[in-house]
Amino acid sequence: MRGKVIVAIAIAIVVVGGFAGLQRQAGTVVLAMALEERAGVDRTRDLPDGLHVALCGTGSPLPDPGRADACTAIIAGRHIMVVDSGEGGARNIALMGIPNGRIDAVFLTHFHSDHIDGLGPMMLLRWTGSGATSPLPVYGPPGVERVVAGFDDAYALDAGYRTAHHGPRIAPPTGAGGVARPFAVPPRRSNDQVVVFDADGLRVTAFRVDHGPVDPAIGYRFDYKGRSVVVSGDTAASPALVEAARGADLLVHEGLQPRLVKLMTATLTKRDVPNTAQITRDILSYHASPALVAREAQTAGVRFLVFTHVIPQLPSRMMYPAYLGDARRLYDGPMMVGEDGMMFSLLPSSHAIDFTRLPVG
Repeated sequence: MRGKVIVAIAIAIVVVGGFAGLQRQAGTVVLAMALEERAGVDRTRDLPDGLHVALCGTGSPLPDPGRADACTAIIAGRHIMVVDSGEGGARNIALMGIPNGRIDAVFLTHFHSDHIDGLGPMMLLRWTGSGATSPLPVYGPPGVERVVAGFDDAYALDAGYRTAHHGPRIAPPTGAGGVARPFAVPPRRSNDQVVVFDADGLRVTAFRVDHGPVDPAIGYRFDYKGRSVVVSGDTAASPALVEAARGADLLVHEGLQPRLVKLMTATLTKRDVPNTAQITRDILSYHASPALVAREAQTAGVRFLVFTHVIPQLPSRMMYPAYLGDARRLYDGPMMVGEDGMMFSLLPSSHAIDFTRLPVG
C-alpha cells in the first residue's frame, strides 16, 4: 500500500508539472521515500521473542513471476535460519526486511536445483551484509559437501574482486562462501529423527521423507520455547513426516494439485512439447496433493497448515479453491496457500499463530 502511495505522489507531481525538470524532481523524491521505507530496515528488531516463520520462496521449478523458489526463514530468539535456498530467496529476505547478514545457517532438504540455486546470493549477501569472518554454515545430508564446494568454486573470483574493491574490513576473505555441515540421516523407511542443531533453546531435528529417486531427502522440525514448526521439503506420502509433525503448531508443506497439473500436460501435448509434457507426468509420483497433506496433518494433530512449493503456477488467488480441492474437508484446522512475504508468529505460552505480510515487491 505504501508503495502505491509513493507512485501516486510521483504521478501527481508529473501531471501537475509536466516538465522534464519536475519529472527529475519527482524521481528523486520517490527514490528518497522508498529508501527511507526500506534501506537498512530490520523488521526482526522489534519482533517479540518466539518462533517466527517467514515464507521467502513458495514456488517450484515452473517459472512463476509471483513466487521465488523454495525458501523458508525461521527466526527463533536471536537466531535466523533458512530452510532451502532457491533462486530469489535471498532477494526476498532482503525485501522483507530480514537482515541477510544475520543469517546463522541454511538447512537444505535435498539437492534439486530449485532448492539450492540461490545459495550463491544467500552466501554473498550474508557475507557482505555483516562483514562475516567465517563462511555460512550449510547443513544437509551427505552430498552437501559437493554442493557447497561447487558454489564456493564458482564464486571464488567474485569474492576476490569484492575484497579487493571494498577492503578486508567490509569483505573479509575468510568469510566468503559457505561451509558444509553434513549429518547422518536416519535409516530408510524409518520414523527416526536426528538432532542437527541444539543451542539457545532452539532444537532442529531432521527426518527422512520420500522424494525418490532423490535420496536422501529431508524434512526439518524446529522447536523453540514450547512452539514448533515443521518444514516438509519435497515429499510424497511420508509416515516419518506424520510422526515428526505430531502436535506441531505449524506445518509448512509442499503441495501439487494433480488435476491442475494434468491440464498443463494436456496443453503441452496439444502444442507438441513432448519433453516438458513428460516431466509434468513424472512429477505426479514424488509430490503430495493438498488432499493427502490434509489427511497427514489431521492425523498428526497439526494446528495450522500452510502450503508451499505450489504446483502448478496459480496466476490468481481465485484458483486457490481449485488447488486445494478436498483438502478443507479432510483437515479441520486453519489452512492457507502460502505466498512470498507471509510471516507467522508463534509466541511462547500461547497456542495462537499471528499472521502478517512483509513486502516482497
